[in-house]
Amino acid sequence: MTQKILVLSVSAGAGHMRAAQAIEAYAARDDHGGGGPAAQALHLDVMDFVTPAFRKLYTDVYIKLVNKAPALWGYLYHATHDAPRDSSMQRLRRAVERLNTRALMAQIAAFQPDAIICTHFLPAELLSRALRQQQLACPVWVQVTDFDLHRMWVHEQMQGYFAATDEVAFRMRHEGIPVERIHVTGIPIMPAFAQAPGRVQSAQAFGLDPQRTTILLMGGGAGLGSLETVAARLLALPGDFQLIVLAGKNAAALAALQALAGQYPGRLLAQGFTSEVERLMACADLVITKPGGLTTSECLALGLPMIVNSPIPGQEERNADYLLEQGVALKAFDAVTLEYRVRLLLDHPEQLQAMRAKALALGRPRAALDVLAQVLRADAVLQ
Repeated sequence: MTQKILVLSVSAGAGHMRAAQAIEAYAARDDHGGGGPAAQALHLDVMDFVTPAFRKLYTDVYIKLVNKAPALWGYLYHATHDAPRDSSMQRLRRAVERLNTRALMAQIAAFQPDAIICTHFLPAELLSRALRQQQLACPVWVQVTDFDLHRMWVHEQMQGYFAATDEVAFRMRHEGIPVERIHVTGIPIMPAFAQAPGRVQSAQAFGLDPQRTTILLMGGGAGLGSLETVAARLLALPGDFQLIVLAGKNAAALAALQALAGQYPGRLLAQGFTSEVERLMACADLVITKPGGLTTSECLALGLPMIVNSPIPGQEERNADYLLEQGVALKAFDAVTLEYRVRLLLDHPEQLQAMRAKALALGRPRAALDVLAQVLRADAVLQ
């Protein structure tokens, strides 16, 4: 019988949503060992079921903090991790959350899931209370989406936890989560990253030379400058390489990059929002990116060395620490350091190759499938 899986996320940053979408995508496939789709998955953004004021607090304020006041965000990250669970601040936060998410509970009741997977700590906290008060009967699982564990992810009544690494699993045990409830799967990414797109075909599709060293720039700002400023600085470096820059939905940045491309014929590909990130990554030898849990997991899956830039204090700092410790990334905290790191790797291709081998060894391209398989197995046993 097809099982109904509800995947809950929060649109505060893209990573939580992309992890949920990856699980949903695997649920629609037929590679779970049962000869057909084993689950009917529904992905919901919790922010679609709260008041506008609450949505603004959880999404707009978060984005403004990490972009405009990262030091303040870092303070809040550590303060909420260290605060006692029964502190007045924590009790007030939980009360506000409960008041603003009643519509979500109604939606859960209407869908009647066999299991729920949370890729953000907010729904996990809400459902922990619902389970404790016997307002919810199905098992709830938690997927942590960084290479770190903040205490806001840890709640009672959860059926199980999915960790990115053995170290995150160790931290889970330290927080009192029973070892049998912890599963080291990696961070869920889309099925396309498990299929390793061919470099030659991908490069030709975008008008790139598959034989040339290729750098992919996926983010600017936070000390490095605008995307076009960073791209211009990179293109001025010596060496025969081509540059791909992803501007996403930033139309002004895309226009500036396209104008810059005219000054460097055949060397700069400026790309707006795309659903083919994996094919662009397949063209690259090096990625310059912010160290979000999802983006870096995608890079590891494809064996891509990274230069991580200006991590947000808190979870991104921890992600960057992990990647540097594993030898798959270097860190740039300003434009000068970025130039030095790029020059270093271009001048020492053997170091780039060593980083690539380590990245491939760490990558978990089928993490979403492993998560889904564990949930389905456990649910079958419970039934």
